[in-house]
Amino acid sequence: MKEFKIKINGNDYNVTINSLDDTIAEVEVNGTPYHVEIDKPIKAKKNAIASKPAPAPVSATGAPVVNKPTVATNAGAVTSPLPGVILDVFVKEGDTVKMGQKLMVLEAMKMENIIEADRDGKVIAVKVSKGASVLEGAELVIVG
Repeated sequence: MKEFKIKINGNDYNVTINSLDDTIAEVEVNGTPYHVEIDKPIKAKKNAIASKPAPAPVSATGAPVVNKPTVATNAGAVTSPLPGVILDVFVKEGDTVKMGQKLMVLEAMKMENIIEADRDGKVIAVKVSKGASVLEGAELVIVG
């Protein structure tokens, strides 16, 4: 059953289509039932029948197992833990960084997240700039 609100010559009508069979439609216009003959047969839409999805795998404790998609990244890449916007970048290419040093600030879900170096090394590349939008798993900085 489909309902429509239509306007004809400034008059409002509430139309409900109760059934459609080839060239006959049963409709109600402002509560009054009508049998309407249609000049061309209505082609029925074929709905694809989807099979039920397989149940989600569960761990031994009964909790659902969630697999994160794997993303091929460069060795030494510091990646975004969440989708968000880069608020500030504190390093540039060629800088030497220590493990735990603040590299940038990522705003995600209205919270500021400090992105830190996960190893000692030299910044090979800074892949994002201030104001950039990033997705989860995106490469932010390459530390070599």
